[in-house]
Amino acid sequence: MKRIALLRERVATAGATGTHCPASGLWAPVDAPHDGHTFFEGHIFPSYNGSPTVWRRLTSRDTSR
Repeated sequence: MKRIALLRERVATAGATGTHCPASGLWAPVDAPHDGHTFFEGHIFPSYNGSPTVWRRLTSRDTSR
């Protein structure tokens, strides 16, 4: 039986414009890490400031600053 902790590690922590969000949470463009946006699982990542970008999932360490 698989442990739930191991399953959580497999969730992608990044996604590009036009792809589906792999997990609900706070995501930010790589070029603007302090500009977080909330996306839900399955949402399609948008462009940022009119340009395609890579979105990175923020952790609690990223948001506590």
